[in-house]
Amino acid sequence: MRGGSPDDGATEEIEFSELRREGVPDFEVFYRRHHDSVCRALSLTLGDVDLAHEAAAEAMTRAYQRWTTVGKYQNPAGWVYRVGLNWARSLLRKLHGRPLPAPRDGQDVALGVVNRLDTALAQLSAGQRSVVVLSFYLDWSERQIAEALNIAPGTVKSRLSRALDRLADLVEDPRGN
Repeated sequence: MRGGSPDDGATEEIEFSELRREGVPDFEVFYRRHHDSVCRALSLTLGDVDLAHEAAAEAMTRAYQRWTTVGKYQNPAGWVYRVGLNWARSLLRKLHGRPLPAPRDGQDVALGVVNRLDTALAQLSAGQRSVVVLSFYLDWSERQIAEALNIAPGTVKSRLSRALDRLADLVEDPRGN
């Protein structure tokens, strides 16, 4: 561990090499390859960068704890995304008693860039945002999205179709009228 002794008040940082257990040697590779994209996808879906980072951290921790099982999934990044999204939704319900909020209108929360597509994306439902983000940002197949969100492939197709129709309308008329 780095960061000093527990008594000096320094924050401790644990290196992956110190966390390795039998059967978990490739988690570090998985983390490095997928953490940023899962975090970005959560940020776009949740509309809150800080919450997305917390959700990604929680989900990656859970993935690490269960890596001997999760690492065998066809799409472990999908599992991490779903766990992070569910964790964030649960937290929001506990704290606010409300469903997932829409991202702030017109702002790409991860980059702070305002544009029409981000404005339109913010106006979609959370379910539609999820399938659009996973399909186009992470380039996942309908099967992978269905697995990650624990929904039927037909539901993915339906949500994606409706979301793309809505996005086309919103991009043409950014006010959503």
